[in-house]
Amino acid sequence: MSATLAPPREPSGPAADVSSRRLTDRVFRVRESGIIAVLALFVLVTASIQPRFLNSQNIHFILINTTVFALLALGETMVVVSRNVDLSIGSVLGLSAYVSANLFGQAHGLPIPLVFLTGLGIGLACGVANGLMVSIGRVPSLVVTLATLYIFRGIDILIVGGNEVVAQTLPSGFTSIPAKTVLGIPYLAIVIVVVIGAGAYYLRSFRSGRELYAIGSNPEAAQLAGIPVAKRIFTAFTLSGAIAGVAGVLWAAQYQTIDSTAGTGYELQVIAAVVVGGVAIFGGSGSAVGAAVGALLLETINSALYVLGISPFWDQSIAGFLLLLAITLDRAISVRLVTALRIRSSGRGT
Repeated sequence: MSATLAPPREPSGPAADVSSRRLTDRVFRVRESGIIAVLALFVLVTASIQPRFLNSQNIHFILINTTVFALLALGETMVVVSRNVDLSIGSVLGLSAYVSANLFGQAHGLPIPLVFLTGLGIGLACGVANGLMVSIGRVPSLVVTLATLYIFRGIDILIVGGNEVVAQTLPSGFTSIPAKTVLGIPYLAIVIVVVIGAGAYYLRSFRSGRELYAIGSNPEAAQLAGIPVAKRIFTAFTLSGAIAGVAGVLWAAQYQTIDSTAGTGYELQVIAAVVVGGVAIFGGSGSAVGAAVGALLLETINSALYVLGISPFWDQSIAGFLLLLAITLDRAISVRLVTALRIRSSGRGT
Protein backbone atom coordinates (compact mmCIF):
# COMPACT_ATOMS: atom_id res chain seq x y z
CA MET A 1 0.00 0.00 0.00
CA SER A 2 1.20 3.46 -0.75
CA ALA A 3 1.03 6.08 1.96
CA THR A 4 -1.16 9.09 1.33
CA LEU A 5 0.41 12.33 2.39
CA ALA A 6 -1.87 14.88 4.02
CA PRO A 7 -1.81 18.33 2.39
CA PRO A 8 0.26 20.85 4.29
CA ARG A 9 -1.80 22.82 6.77
CA GLU A 10 -1.98 26.59 6.52
CA PRO A 11 -0.63 28.47 9.52
CA SER A 12 -3.13 29.43 12.18
CA GLY A 13 -3.18 31.61 15.25
CA PRO A 14 -0.48 34.29 15.46
CA ALA A 15 1.19 33.05 12.26
CA ALA A 16 -2.08 33.50 10.38
CA ASP A 17 -2.44 37.02 11.76
CA VAL A 18 1.05 37.88 10.59
CA SER A 19 0.27 36.47 7.14
CA SER A 20 -2.93 38.51 6.89
CA ARG A 21 -1.17 41.66 8.04
CA ARG A 22 1.56 41.15 5.46
CA LEU A 23 -1.04 40.77 2.73
CA THR A 24 -2.76 43.98 3.83
CA ASP A 25 0.53 45.89 3.98
CA ARG A 26 1.52 44.59 0.54
CA VAL A 27 -1.76 45.71 -1.01
CA PHE A 28 -1.58 49.23 0.37
CA ARG A 29 2.14 49.51 -0.44
CA VAL A 30 1.18 48.92 -4.06
CA ARG A 31 -1.45 51.66 -3.64
CA GLU A 32 1.22 54.14 -2.50
CA SER A 33 3.57 53.11 -5.30
CA GLY A 34 0.76 53.85 -7.75
CA ILE A 35 0.55 57.43 -6.46
CA ILE A 36 4.28 57.89 -7.03
CA ALA A 37 3.88 56.52 -10.56
CA VAL A 38 1.00 58.94 -11.24
CA LEU A 39 3.11 61.84 -9.93
CA ALA A 40 6.05 60.89 -12.17
CA LEU A 41 3.80 60.52 -15.21
CA PHE A 42 2.10 63.85 -14.54
CA VAL A 43 5.45 65.65 -14.24
CA LEU A 44 6.68 64.01 -17.45
CA VAL A 45 3.59 65.01 -19.45
CA THR A 46 3.55 68.58 -18.11
CA ALA A 47 7.28 69.05 -18.77
CA SER A 48 6.85 67.81 -22.34
CA ILE A 49 4.17 70.47 -22.91
CA GLN A 50 5.94 73.27 -21.02
CA PRO A 51 9.68 72.63 -20.39
CA ARG A 52 10.01 75.51 -17.91
CA PHE A 53 7.89 73.46 -15.50
CA LEU A 54 11.11 71.70 -14.45
CA ASN A 55 13.30 74.77 -13.99
CA SER A 56 14.94 75.18 -10.60
CA GLN A 57 12.79 78.12 -9.56
CA ASN A 58 9.54 76.24 -10.14
CA ILE A 59 10.80 73.10 -8.41
CA HIS A 60 11.83 75.21 -5.41
CA PHE A 61 8.36 76.80 -5.41
CA ILE A 62 6.62 73.40 -5.45
CA LEU A 63 8.77 71.95 -2.67
CA ILE A 64 8.31 74.96 -0.39
CA ASN A 65 4.55 75.03 -0.96
CA THR A 66 4.37 71.32 -0.21
CA THR A 67 6.20 71.53 3.12
CA VAL A 68 3.32 73.03 5.11
CA PHE A 69 0.74 70.68 3.57
CA ALA A 70 2.98 67.65 4.06
CA LEU A 71 3.52 68.58 7.71
CA LEU A 72 -0.22 69.00 8.25
CA ALA A 73 -0.79 65.69 6.46
CA LEU A 74 1.46 63.95 9.00
CA GLY A 75 -0.75 65.05 11.89
CA GLU A 76 -3.94 64.31 9.97
CA THR A 77 -2.69 60.82 9.13
CA MET A 78 -2.35 59.95 12.81
CA VAL A 79 -5.98 60.94 13.31
CA VAL A 80 -7.43 59.35 10.17
CA VAL A 81 -5.81 55.94 10.67
CA SER A 82 -7.64 55.78 14.02
CA ARG A 83 -10.96 56.22 12.15
CA ASN A 84 -11.35 59.89 13.07
CA VAL A 85 -10.87 63.23 11.32
CA ASP A 86 -9.52 66.65 12.33
CA LEU A 87 -11.24 69.48 10.47
CA SER A 88 -9.81 72.22 12.69
CA ILE A 89 -6.19 72.16 11.45
CA GLY A 90 -6.65 75.10 9.06
CA SER A 91 -8.03 77.28 11.86
CA VAL A 92 -5.27 76.17 14.24
CA LEU A 93 -2.69 77.07 11.60
CA GLY A 94 -4.23 80.52 11.10
CA LEU A 95 -4.40 81.25 14.83
CA SER A 96 -0.82 80.09 15.38
CA ALA A 97 0.48 81.99 12.34
CA TYR A 98 -0.87 85.36 13.50
CA VAL A 99 -0.20 85.10 17.24
CA SER A 100 3.35 83.78 16.83
CA ALA A 101 4.37 86.19 14.03
CA ASN A 102 2.82 89.13 15.86
CA LEU A 103 5.24 88.55 18.75
CA PHE A 104 8.07 89.97 16.62
CA GLY A 105 6.27 93.32 16.53
CA GLN A 106 5.58 93.18 20.27
CA ALA A 107 9.12 92.43 21.40
CA HIS A 108 12.11 93.50 19.31
CA GLY A 109 14.91 90.92 19.09
CA LEU A 110 12.71 88.02 20.16
CA PRO A 111 14.50 84.66 19.58
CA ILE A 112 13.04 82.72 16.65
CA PRO A 113 12.95 79.40 18.57
CA LEU A 114 10.69 81.05 21.17
CA VAL A 115 8.24 81.97 18.41
CA PHE A 116 8.18 78.36 17.24
CA LEU A 117 7.55 77.24 20.82
CA THR A 118 4.64 79.69 20.98
CA GLY A 119 3.13 78.21 17.85
CA LEU A 120 3.68 74.72 19.24
CA GLY A 121 1.93 75.69 22.48
CA ILE A 122 -1.08 77.16 20.68
CA GLY A 123 -1.46 74.05 18.54
CA LEU A 124 -0.98 71.80 21.55
CA ALA A 125 -3.76 73.57 23.47
CA CYS A 126 -6.14 73.26 20.51
CA GLY A 127 -5.25 69.61 20.03
CA VAL A 128 -5.82 68.84 23.71
CA ALA A 129 -9.28 70.45 23.52
CA ASN A 130 -10.20 68.32 20.51
CA GLY A 131 -8.74 65.18 22.05
CA LEU A 132 -10.58 65.58 25.34
CA MET A 133 -13.97 66.01 23.68
CA VAL A 134 -13.47 63.07 21.32
CA SER A 135 -11.77 60.57 23.65
CA ILE A 136 -13.37 61.37 27.00
CA GLY A 137 -16.57 63.11 25.92
CA ARG A 138 -17.08 60.43 23.21
CA VAL A 139 -18.42 63.03 20.79
CA PRO A 140 -17.86 62.10 17.11
CA SER A 141 -14.69 63.72 15.83
CA LEU A 142 -16.49 65.11 12.78
CA VAL A 143 -18.85 67.08 15.04
CA VAL A 144 -16.15 68.18 17.49
CA THR A 145 -13.61 69.41 14.94
CA LEU A 146 -16.26 71.04 12.75
CA ALA A 147 -17.29 73.05 15.81
CA THR A 148 -13.72 73.89 16.83
CA LEU A 149 -12.95 74.87 13.24
CA TYR A 150 -15.34 77.80 13.72
CA ILE A 151 -14.41 78.38 17.37
CA PHE A 152 -10.67 78.65 16.69
CA ARG A 153 -11.32 80.79 13.61
CA GLY A 154 -13.59 83.04 15.67
CA ILE A 155 -10.88 83.44 18.31
CA ASP A 156 -8.43 84.26 15.53
CA ILE A 157 -10.75 86.93 14.12
CA LEU A 158 -11.28 88.45 17.59
CA ILE A 159 -7.52 88.64 18.19
CA VAL A 160 -6.64 89.92 14.73
CA GLY A 161 -9.54 92.35 14.28
CA GLY A 162 -8.73 94.49 11.27
CA ASN A 163 -5.00 94.21 11.76
CA GLU A 164 -2.39 92.13 9.96
CA VAL A 165 1.24 91.19 10.30
CA VAL A 166 3.38 92.51 7.44
CA ALA A 167 6.82 91.50 6.26
CA GLN A 168 8.43 94.71 7.54
CA THR A 169 7.78 93.67 11.15
CA LEU A 170 9.42 90.25 10.73
CA PRO A 171 13.19 89.73 11.15
CA SER A 172 15.17 88.67 8.10
CA GLY A 173 16.33 85.51 9.87
CA PHE A 174 12.69 84.41 10.10
CA THR A 175 11.57 85.34 6.59
CA SER A 176 14.65 83.72 5.03
CA ILE A 177 13.80 80.27 6.40
CA PRO A 178 11.97 79.11 3.22
CA ALA A 179 14.70 80.53 0.96
CA LYS A 180 17.67 78.68 2.47
CA THR A 181 18.95 75.77 0.38
CA VAL A 182 21.39 72.88 0.65
CA LEU A 183 22.83 71.81 -2.73
CA GLY A 184 19.93 73.59 -4.39
CA ILE A 185 17.29 71.82 -2.28
CA PRO A 186 15.27 73.92 0.18
CA TYR A 187 16.57 73.36 3.68
CA LEU A 188 13.02 73.37 5.00
CA ALA A 189 12.00 70.59 2.61
CA ILE A 190 14.86 68.41 3.89
CA VAL A 191 13.80 69.00 7.50
CA ILE A 192 10.17 68.14 6.72
CA VAL A 193 11.25 64.93 4.95
CA VAL A 194 13.16 63.91 8.10
CA VAL A 195 10.16 64.76 10.31
CA ILE A 196 7.78 62.76 8.11
CA GLY A 197 10.22 59.84 8.08
CA ALA A 198 10.30 59.93 11.88
CA GLY A 199 6.50 60.07 12.00
CA ALA A 200 6.19 57.12 9.62
CA TYR A 201 8.71 55.14 11.70
CA TYR A 202 6.74 55.91 14.86
CA LEU A 203 3.45 54.73 13.34
CA ARG A 204 4.96 51.47 12.05
CA SER A 205 7.51 50.59 14.73
CA PHE A 206 6.23 51.85 18.09
CA ARG A 207 3.47 50.02 19.90
CA SER A 208 1.43 53.18 20.48
CA GLY A 209 1.65 53.96 16.76
CA ARG A 210 0.62 50.47 15.64
CA GLU A 211 -2.29 50.57 18.05
CA LEU A 212 -3.75 53.52 16.12
CA TYR A 213 -4.08 51.18 13.13
CA ALA A 214 -5.72 48.53 15.31
CA ILE A 215 -8.21 51.10 16.60
CA GLY A 216 -8.99 52.24 13.07
CA SER A 217 -9.46 48.67 11.84
CA ASN A 218 -11.88 47.69 14.62
CA PRO A 219 -12.35 49.99 17.65
CA GLU A 220 -14.45 47.43 19.57
CA ALA A 221 -11.93 44.64 19.07
CA ALA A 222 -9.09 46.98 20.04
CA GLN A 223 -10.92 47.81 23.28
CA LEU A 224 -11.43 44.12 24.06
CA ALA A 225 -7.75 43.46 23.33
CA GLY A 226 -6.78 45.85 26.10
CA ILE A 227 -5.64 48.76 23.93
CA PRO A 228 -6.17 52.12 25.70
CA VAL A 229 -8.38 53.48 22.92
CA ALA A 230 -9.25 56.79 24.56
CA LYS A 231 -5.61 57.51 25.42
CA ARG A 232 -4.38 56.75 21.91
CA ILE A 233 -7.06 58.89 20.24
CA PHE A 234 -6.33 61.74 22.64
CA THR A 235 -2.63 61.51 21.75
CA ALA A 236 -3.39 61.52 18.01
CA PHE A 237 -5.47 64.71 18.24
CA THR A 238 -2.90 66.35 20.52
CA LEU A 239 -0.09 65.62 18.06
CA SER A 240 -2.22 66.80 15.12
CA GLY A 241 -2.87 70.11 16.88
CA ALA A 242 0.78 70.55 17.87
CA ILE A 243 1.94 69.90 14.31
CA ALA A 244 -0.63 72.37 12.94
CA GLY A 245 0.70 74.96 15.39
CA VAL A 246 4.27 74.57 14.13
CA ALA A 247 2.99 74.57 10.53
CA GLY A 248 1.37 77.94 11.27
CA VAL A 249 4.74 79.46 12.16
CA LEU A 250 6.26 78.08 8.95
CA TRP A 251 3.30 79.46 7.00
CA ALA A 252 3.98 82.90 8.49
CA ALA A 253 7.65 82.66 7.48
CA GLN A 254 6.68 81.75 3.94
CA TYR A 255 3.85 84.22 3.21
CA GLN A 256 4.90 87.00 5.64
CA THR A 257 1.55 88.82 5.47
CA ILE A 258 -0.85 87.29 7.98
CA ASP A 259 -4.46 88.23 8.68
CA SER A 260 -7.56 86.41 9.94
CA THR A 261 -7.97 84.44 6.70
CA ALA A 262 -4.68 82.53 7.04
CA GLY A 263 -5.17 78.79 6.53
CA THR A 264 -8.81 79.06 5.44
CA GLY A 265 -9.87 75.91 3.59
CA TYR A 266 -6.62 74.07 4.31
CA GLU A 267 -8.42 71.28 6.17
CA LEU A 268 -10.10 69.96 3.04
CA GLN A 269 -6.92 70.17 0.97
CA VAL A 270 -4.99 68.27 3.63
CA ILE A 271 -7.64 65.57 3.96
CA ALA A 272 -7.65 65.24 0.17
CA ALA A 273 -3.85 64.86 0.19
CA VAL A 274 -4.01 62.25 2.96
CA VAL A 275 -6.67 60.13 1.25
CA VAL A 276 -5.17 60.51 -2.23
CA GLY A 277 -1.85 59.42 -0.69
CA GLY A 278 -3.28 56.06 0.32
CA VAL A 279 -4.56 56.60 3.87
CA ALA A 280 -7.95 54.91 4.05
CA ILE A 281 -10.67 57.36 5.11
CA PHE A 282 -12.29 54.46 6.96
CA GLY A 283 -9.16 54.06 9.11
CA GLY A 284 -6.75 51.22 9.74
CA SER A 285 -4.30 51.61 6.85
CA GLY A 286 -1.99 54.06 5.12
CA SER A 287 1.26 55.83 5.95
CA ALA A 288 2.62 59.29 6.59
CA VAL A 289 4.94 58.93 3.58
CA GLY A 290 1.98 58.24 1.29
CA ALA A 291 0.13 61.25 2.69
CA ALA A 292 3.17 63.46 2.02
CA VAL A 293 3.36 62.17 -1.55
CA GLY A 294 -0.35 62.98 -1.90
CA ALA A 295 0.38 66.54 -0.78
CA LEU A 296 3.22 66.76 -3.30
CA LEU A 297 0.95 65.48 -6.07
CA LEU A 298 -1.75 68.09 -5.36
CA GLU A 299 0.79 70.92 -5.17
CA THR A 300 2.40 69.73 -8.40
CA ILE A 301 -0.99 69.80 -10.10
CA ASN A 302 -1.61 73.34 -8.83
CA SER A 303 1.76 74.49 -10.14
CA ALA A 304 1.20 72.76 -13.48
CA LEU A 305 -2.12 74.51 -13.97
CA TYR A 306 -0.39 77.85 -13.38
CA VAL A 307 2.49 77.06 -15.75
CA LEU A 308 0.10 75.84 -18.45
CA GLY A 309 -2.05 78.97 -18.11
CA ILE A 310 -5.13 77.10 -16.88
CA SER A 311 -7.49 78.85 -14.46
CA PRO A 312 -6.62 78.16 -10.79
CA PHE A 313 -10.34 77.64 -10.15
CA TRP A 314 -9.76 74.09 -11.41
CA ASP A 315 -7.52 73.37 -8.39
CA GLN A 316 -10.35 72.52 -6.02
CA SER A 317 -12.29 70.64 -8.68
CA ILE A 318 -9.33 68.39 -9.41
CA ALA A 319 -8.64 67.87 -5.71
CA GLY A 320 -12.29 66.93 -5.16
CA PHE A 321 -12.24 64.52 -8.09
CA LEU A 322 -9.06 62.85 -6.83
CA LEU A 323 -10.57 62.59 -3.35
CA LEU A 324 -13.67 60.81 -4.67
CA LEU A 325 -11.53 58.57 -6.85
CA ALA A 326 -9.26 57.66 -3.93
CA ILE A 327 -12.18 56.89 -1.60
CA THR A 328 -13.83 54.72 -4.26
CA LEU A 329 -10.55 52.92 -4.92
CA ASP A 330 -9.91 52.35 -1.20
CA ARG A 331 -13.42 50.97 -0.77
CA ALA A 332 -12.97 48.59 -3.70
CA ILE A 333 -9.57 47.46 -2.36
CA SER A 334 -11.02 46.92 1.14
CA VAL A 335 -13.88 44.78 -0.17
CA ARG A 336 -11.53 42.62 -2.27
CA LEU A 337 -9.07 42.37 0.59
CA VAL A 338 -11.73 41.21 3.04
CA THR A 339 -12.88 38.61 0.52
CA ALA A 340 -9.31 37.36 0.03
CA LEU A 341 -8.73 37.12 3.77
CA ARG A 342 -11.99 35.20 4.25
CA ILE A 343 -10.98 32.74 1.54
CA ARG A 344 -7.63 32.25 3.25
CA SER A 345 -9.36 31.79 6.59
CA SER A 346 -11.83 29.23 5.23
CA GLY A 347 -8.93 27.39 3.53
CA ARG A 348 -7.17 27.03 6.88
CA GLY A 349 -10.29 25.72 8.54
CA THR A 350 -10.69 22.81 6.08
